Amino acid sequence: MMNQGVENLRVDDLVTDQKKQSKEAEGQNIDHDGPEFDDILDADDVRSKRNDESRELQSRTQLENLETKSETESITDRQEDSCDKTSAGGDLEFRNQETNLDGNSGRSGLAKEVDDKESKQMFDKSDEIPSEDPNLEPVFDGTEVPGMEANRSMSGRRLDADQDSPGVVEKAVALKNFVKERSAVAVSTMMRRLSGKKDEGAVDNVDDEGKYVSDFGKVGENKLVSEKAVEKFDWNPLNYIKKSSDAGVENKTEQRDSIVMKGRIILYTKLGCQESNEIRLFLRLKRLRYVEINVDVFPGRKKELERISGSTSVPKVFFNEILIGGSSELKTLDESGKLDEKVDFLITEAPLFEAPSPPLSGEDDVPSGGLPDEMAIIVRKMKESIVVKDRLHKVRRFTNCFLGSEAIDFLSEDQYLERPEAVEFARKLAEKHFFRHVTDENLFEDGNHLYRFLDDEPIVVSQCHNISRGISTLKPKPLPEIASRLRFLSGAIFEAYAYEDGRRLDYTSIHGSEEFARYLRIVEELQRVEISDSSREEKLAFFINLYNMMAIHAILVLGHPDGALERRKLFGEFKYVIGGSTYSLSAIQNGILRGNQRPPYNLKKPFGAKDTRSTVALPYPEPLIHFALVYGTRSGPALRCYTPGKIDEELLDAARNFLRNGGVVIDSSAKAVNASKILKWYSIDFGKNEVEVIKHVSNYLDPADSEVLLDLLAASELKVTYQPYDWGLNC
Repeated sequence: MMNQGVENLRVDDLVTDQKKQSKEAEGQNIDHDGPEFDDILDADDVRSKRNDESRELQSRTQLENLETKSETESITDRQEDSCDKTSAGGDLEFRNQETNLDGNSGRSGLAKEVDDKESKQMFDKSDEIPSEDPNLEPVFDGTEVPGMEANRSMSGRRLDADQDSPGVVEKAVALKNFVKERSAVAVSTMMRRLSGKKDEGAVDNVDDEGKYVSDFGKVGENKLVSEKAVEKFDWNPLNYIKKSSDAGVENKTEQRDSIVMKGRIILYTKLGCQESNEIRLFLRLKRLRYVEINVDVFPGRKKELERISGSTSVPKVFFNEILIGGSSELKTLDESGKLDEKVDFLITEAPLFEAPSPPLSGEDDVPSGGLPDEMAIIVRKMKESIVVKDRLHKVRRFTNCFLGSEAIDFLSEDQYLERPEAVEFARKLAEKHFFRHVTDENLFEDGNHLYRFLDDEPIVVSQCHNISRGISTLKPKPLPEIASRLRFLSGAIFEAYAYEDGRRLDYTSIHGSEEFARYLRIVEELQRVEISDSSREEKLAFFINLYNMMAIHAILVLGHPDGALERRKLFGEFKYVIGGSTYSLSAIQNGILRGNQRPPYNLKKPFGAKDTRSTVALPYPEPLIHFALVYGTRSGPALRCYTPGKIDEELLDAARNFLRNGGVVIDSSAKAVNASKILKWYSIDFGKNEVEVIKHVSNYLDPADSEVLLDLLAASELKVTYQPYDWGLNC
């Protein structure tokens, strides 16, 4: 009993110390009056609930070791709790990149030592538990939290039930389950990393059998690679892509390894050609790898085709320098048995000089040049002249910044402007996305305010894959022009490298194609493009097409994710710079196209109230986008391109194609419907409850199926189930 009493007293003392440290930490934050506080109130509440479980676990561990701890260690533990509480507030956008500093003046050497130890432990924890980082965007990673959508089901619940009914209790229980689920993920992640922590940037590889091992690690091109990673220099996401495709389609002839040849097959095609599709299918079935030259994408090849064949008509197939012909000639060769002889020739003989060559880098591409941007030239000169370095602001360190006063000094001298005129000019530069305030407190002001150039932003440097270092001195092209080129190129890529149904892709061929290299050059032009003035139709078509190509790019860089943590990285951390702001796949889907709606099983919207990206978001969700966005999964819709002038008609056609071809399966005898899980995850976009969702879906089914479905709904006899979602790679 005495031991129990002593233990209770120690618990009370520990709680009292924690409350005291918490109050002191809150007092230290009073002077931090940044605008981000309005945006993080909800996030702080959620974060505090998520941390309850973690604090409880820490308290238990502390009590078990309390008798063996020295006084110094106990003080350190209490200060760690205080630091955790203090770090709960702060800037949402920059906290992951900036480091908090504590003043050490007048403190003993022991206190400084303790602070250093604390700081290191805090950074280690932030690395070990990425899901607890408030800077992470809300992302749906395929993990379903039980009970989160129980109130939306139609089973046994009236639609007009009072809000004080058990449905509210279910919401509270669901929230509790959500917090427990996320806490469990955080703890398991921490324990896994503690048990076998790798160097930063270590890259996992495949084992001797080709099976993928562990996480992807930090694979991005802009990330540092440790010595261990260097030893694994041969890691390639395409290795995993190939293994994934083989696992799911072993019996499909077109998925088998291609025949190894010294020679080369060249296929000349054009957009929208059905005979070209027939030849592609034929060559894939024969396991013959080929290089496609689309004369619409590479118009300069028309002269070459006429020179070596006497005609510009397509499609045409060449085996090395030998003209085979079109689809009918290939089939004739195959039926006569002579095709095998031609293939044997390709296996042993390399192409001669006069044989058609694959597309060259930059061939027939629209010149990236344009009119010089006088503002960009001035900004580049300014960046070379003023001091860009790490600086302190409100007890925090910000990297690669410059002072507003230094920029005004430069503009006044270089442009011969009075100081007020220089401030106005600097604001115009900020409006053009050349730089911005480190915490977005203002557009631009003279004085000791800190600003940072776009290409020096920590998120841009570490997570964005469409921007090169440095400032382009060319004027940004209009969005319609870039969107048109992107749409044309995407259509050519989908035709050439997607299989017949549009639901599978040849990622290996895309990775090495000149079309994809051209795409990468196009998206680099998006960094300062203006998009806020675009119409709804323009935004819809542009962001859907960009999303589908961006997902392909992400898979080619990171490899295909094989779990929730990897999907979170793919959807939330792979980003582009568009119009001066950074966008992940999740931000495009949920922030732009869904009108800034929360992702499934998340409590936070993508864009806060003061997020400049919210001005780009559509005014209301577009439910049919879910039948157009392709995540790179087998259960997703087919790939196609969308045009602003026909976007609504094309989305309607995409919905019909998806739902009529397995998206919704009706069993009238069992009075049941088996629907795609997409309709469950994003049900809020289709209706207030399950009944409204099914009614909405019936509009896109065949008339006969729609009638059966509505009759079952009217009789209240319909049972709704959802298909398992196949997250495997669509290859």
